Amino acid sequence: MARSDRPHAMTAPPLILASASPRRSELLARVGLNPKIQPADIDESPLPGEAPAAMVERLSVAKARAVAAQTPGPYLVLASDTIVVRDESILGKPTSVGEAKSMLASLAGREHQVISGFALLHSDGRSLAHHVVTQVRFRPLSSETIARYVSTGEPMDKAGSYGIQGIGAMLVSAIEGSYTNVVGLPLVEVLDALAELGGPRL
Repeated sequence: MARSDRPHAMTAPPLILASASPRRSELLARVGLNPKIQPADIDESPLPGEAPAAMVERLSVAKARAVAAQTPGPYLVLASDTIVVRDESILGKPTSVGEAKSMLASLAGREHQVISGFALLHSDGRSLAHHVVTQVRFRPLSSETIARYVSTGEPMDKAGSYGIQGIGAMLVSAIEGSYTNVVGLPLVEVLDALAELGGPRL
């Protein structure tokens, strides 16, 4: 998408984050952005045969559109979706302690991908969508280590059953790519996109 020629002296529209994720709002707050939080309520089921990257972009766009449809302008809606992929299988949030343990055991000593899609929708009709992939490698994990980590409760609301920004950092031996993407929002790419659509420049 070509960069807008509109003068940046104009006031940027209010930023809305279409997510209830505290991790995403915390990342934005770190760089001085405090968007209005307005979570989107959509069906997040994958489509038959849908590639993971296509899914996170589609869901991000759907979330942005759902929030924009309920919001009078001006606005700039930011939506995102993050998944963990191992051997082309999508790992969502665990539904039980047993599932969290099984998921972590399947990641132990191996590499997986964290894929985040994000979408921006401006009230003037401009929009964009993108995705970012980060490679993550876990160190080997004993069943005792996995059980101790799951007992903290941290894995239970996170895709892939871990949070790299918390205790889950001890599970990770290496990453290649965006760290903030693994947390839940590829911050550098999002900031570039915000500037592209007339949002705040940092």
